[in-house]
Amino acid sequence: MKAAFLDTATLGNDVDLGPIERVTGGLVKYEATTPEQVAERIRGFDTVLVNKVVLGREHFEQSPELKTIAVVATGLNNIDLNAAKDHGIQVLNVANYGRSTVAQHTMALVLALATRLLDYDRDVRAGRWAQSDMFCLMNHPIMELEGRTIGIVGYGDLGQGVAERAKAFGMKILLGARPGQATGKVDGYSRIPLDELLPQVDVLSLHCLLTDETRNLIGARELQMMKPDALLINTSRGGLVDEDALANALRDGIIRGAGFDVLTEEPPRNGNALLAGDIPNLIITPHSAWASREARQRIVDITAQNLDSVS
Repeated sequence: MKAAFLDTATLGNDVDLGPIERVTGGLVKYEATTPEQVAERIRGFDTVLVNKVVLGREHFEQSPELKTIAVVATGLNNIDLNAAKDHGIQVLNVANYGRSTVAQHTMALVLALATRLLDYDRDVRAGRWAQSDMFCLMNHPIMELEGRTIGIVGYGDLGQGVAERAKAFGMKILLGARPGQATGKVDGYSRIPLDELLPQVDVLSLHCLLTDETRNLIGARELQMMKPDALLINTSRGGLVDEDALANALRDGIIRGAGFDVLTEEPPRNGNALLAGDIPNLIITPHSAWASREARQRIVDITAQNLDSVS
């Protein structure tokens, strides 16, 4: 197997690529690859590993030796799958590596918003506690999670992990049906149409892939259907939520708060509606929910297993 990894830096420098190197019999590694460098760097290789580097029909036409693409992630939106099929190229991806870390991050966002953690921290640092006329501050309303309802849209491995943790906090679980998805009982939980789900939930957590059917799944209409003290969490994909609509909803108090780990453009070099400085009770993290060292090492290990199965 003659293999090249085009963007090793996306997995960090603290993971062991040894499992992949052993399966492939060696590995040509590039920390990063620009679009202009792709064609040259994959030429002559039968196996190419990528995380976010885009591979399309033009690359496949110029690299007849290419037989396998291993994506070190779950999403395959950076690969032209139709072109790969036309050229007889097998595309592998990594599933079920991030349940613990993504579910942990999701609940961290929920807890921080529910307890107004960042607001109280800022108040203390600004001297407002020191100026208080009593022993504490209570100027930001706190939501107790026990007995509240969380709605989960996307009940795969990650959604199931969030449900487990939310249940441990005493929350009630409802599942939302994506467009075209069947309703009914799943693992004892009710999966109901999104329009029925939204008015009932105190927390809405998104864990579905971005497709034509799920793009802007939550827009101005859907936000208006939610409770005014509800929280919206997105640790899945940018584009599931209309960001302009959410920014306005938070400003206008349509919902209480939101926690996002993803945006439509990453990194947001051209700005984003959610990065405005006047939006209250919003937490944005830099697509880091997946990135524990343990999860990144699992990606390496699963990728090695995938490659071993086709070698």
